[in-house]
Amino acid sequence: MGRLLRNHFTRHAPTTEMRCIPLRIGILGDTHDHIPNLKKAVTLLNREAEQLFLHTGDFISPFVIPVLSDLQGEVKGVYGNNDGDHDLLQERCRETGNVSIQGNFFEMHYGGIRIALLHGHEKALLADLIESGLFDLVVHGHSHHPCIGKNGETLVINPGEVCGYLTGSPTCAVYDTANDEGRILRI
Repeated sequence: MGRLLRNHFTRHAPTTEMRCIPLRIGILGDTHDHIPNLKKAVTLLNREAEQLFLHTGDFISPFVIPVLSDLQGEVKGVYGNNDGDHDLLQERCRETGNVSIQGNFFEMHYGGIRIALLHGHEKALLADLIESGLFDLVVHGHSHHPCIGKNGETLVINPGEVCGYLTGSPTCAVYDTANDEGRILRI
């Protein structure tokens, strides 16, 4: 990993610090306008997770945002490579009070846990983030294939696809901060 990348993420990326209590973070992405599956994912994640939800992008249309706002907590998302009208997506987020899209990359700290959130379509960037050792958790989507893996001390979670279009199996995920473990949930 080059020095430029390390300096970019340690000095210039905005961070959000949240107080640390054991938590199960809900993770979803690649919704691709599939409202019936999104509603099922919201119901499932409201049961399995709490307070914080991460969306890996590819919301697609602004009409998915009000459905995401039914998640019982704060929803942080990033844009995917297929997201269209960014301005209208942002407007719908502002109307909800609990959903926000942070741009193409979002870094946050939850207690001592350093989390990176991105869509993952920029493969070199994704690989560099995983290899950098700067994050305890890297969350991404794009491939539509659910996967949980470890690279050194970095846990990597791809929740798969809510839409189910590519795999035929809609999924989301939960990250348990107390155990540093991820779990894929079939919708």
